[in-house]
Amino acid sequence: MDTYRAFLAIIISFVILLGYQYFFVGFDQPVAVEETAVQDTATGTNLQNQGSPTTQVAPKVQAQTVVAEVINYDREPQNITIDTDLYTAILSEDGGTITSFVLKNQKETNEKDSPGMQLVKTDASQGFPLQFTWGSAIGSRILYDSDVQDVSLSAGKDRTEVRLVAQAGNGLVVERIYSFNNNSYLIDLSVRVLNSSDAILQGTPALGLVNTRFEGVVSPANRFLFGGPAAFINGELSEVKADEFEEGPKTLQGAIDWAGYEGNYFLCAVVPLDGSGQTFTMQGTEDLAKTQVGGVLDTLQPGMEKEYKYHVFYGPKKLKMLKEIGYNLDRSVNFGWFDVLAKPALWLLNMFHSVFHNYGIAIILVTVLFKAAFWPISQKGMKSMKNMQKLQPKMAKIKEKYKSDPTKMNQEVMALYKTYKVNPLGGCLPMVLQIPVFFALYKVLLQSIELRHAPFMLWITDLSAPDRLFIGFDLPYLGGLPVLTLLMGASMFFQQKLTPTTADPTQAKIMMFLPVVFTFMFLNFASGLVLYWFVNNLLSILQQVLINRDRKTPSTT
Repeated sequence: MDTYRAFLAIIISFVILLGYQYFFVGFDQPVAVEETAVQDTATGTNLQNQGSPTTQVAPKVQAQTVVAEVINYDREPQNITIDTDLYTAILSEDGGTITSFVLKNQKETNEKDSPGMQLVKTDASQGFPLQFTWGSAIGSRILYDSDVQDVSLSAGKDRTEVRLVAQAGNGLVVERIYSFNNNSYLIDLSVRVLNSSDAILQGTPALGLVNTRFEGVVSPANRFLFGGPAAFINGELSEVKADEFEEGPKTLQGAIDWAGYEGNYFLCAVVPLDGSGQTFTMQGTEDLAKTQVGGVLDTLQPGMEKEYKYHVFYGPKKLKMLKEIGYNLDRSVNFGWFDVLAKPALWLLNMFHSVFHNYGIAIILVTVLFKAAFWPISQKGMKSMKNMQKLQPKMAKIKEKYKSDPTKMNQEVMALYKTYKVNPLGGCLPMVLQIPVFFALYKVLLQSIELRHAPFMLWITDLSAPDRLFIGFDLPYLGGLPVLTLLMGASMFFQQKLTPTTADPTQAKIMMFLPVVFTFMFLNFASGLVLYWFVNNLLSILQQVLINRDRKTPSTT
């Protein structure tokens, strides 16, 4: 097999894989998320899939602007502010929902005066998360009485409870107890339903979430990353795209470890305890998703009560922290096929960061480490390509001599390889082995919250954002100048010039065009990924220079 063709095939495959991501992203500007909502026509009871073990899809639910339900309470609902070292949350007596949840250690943007990251992006017309219903017996809009108004936690007061009690108006008394921890994003929620009437009452418990995109806008670089309803159910992670529930509610059944809504960097999840969750129902659109974790139908005799327990997680998708919390929440950090390589790579990044306190330096060191690991096989591959180049004159003579006899020509070429101990695939195999590592690092550098707003040096202040140096005026499509990306393209061009090739002049020119293609592909990639590729190119150039200086190559005379 011709080495050039094999090498070109690998390169083309590589370009196609990356090109798919790039052209899916495009050059267009960020698209603003429209504040739309979905008419919630299903009650807590009909959102449950009682009889079928499979997913059910209800009749089509049209997306439209929702008018908030008007209820005249006999007093104004109060808000309860819970301030911790990690977040500031606001509970409302209107429905017992969370109307605001601001993370203190994460910012909305990378601007200096940016506020903390808000995870509740909906308004009253769209609904707020953590509404509890009990079929038609308890609606979402009931007025609770709280026992506190504002709570501030600190090192001296690590934990507090907020108790909310409401009369549902049909003999049912609902008590909700939130328990907040100063050192954790995990919130405990207990809901007690008491039948104080003289009648037998039935209902199905359901705790709901409502979410819009955490980013507010769709970044071109992140448009293809998943954001939407997700659940760890029956031992598997299910990430449900909007087109699966835009036509109508979709329900998953099984053993639910957690269910909720995830973005690239953040997660809002409900962890049902003691069998409180059997179904996970989704409806809405890509821009506004309503989800519910539902239980089974319960019957309450007069005077009886039923308690439902949940954990609620609102926070960043930090792998180590999620593992410590448990409930398989760490599975929300999903690197896909490359998970087995990506998570060790993330561990290495965090280890180097703990020493140098700079993720840019950590990326450089991880690149050097992986390059060193692959150095021996890369060395063999590069030497094989160089030796193949030296054999080209002899191969040209064989092809000219036996051009009318392809079988004989191939026999002579293989004999030539055997004589000079050259493996025609030797230059391709190292690249094949390194491709999974590249994509594992690609996923880590693109998805890890550790790199969100993480500075490197000079103009690179966010390793999760595209590389841009602003020069006083906006460049078309780009805004700023992609200095690091251009340096990466230049390094790739120089590397290409140094790399031996067995191609004819026309093919060689095509290969020299690849750095231009890669430069365009990387324009909207995270600067952390560009940094990795640039450093990897520099190390490959160093290795190729050392090989080119090596006089101990087989003679073809």
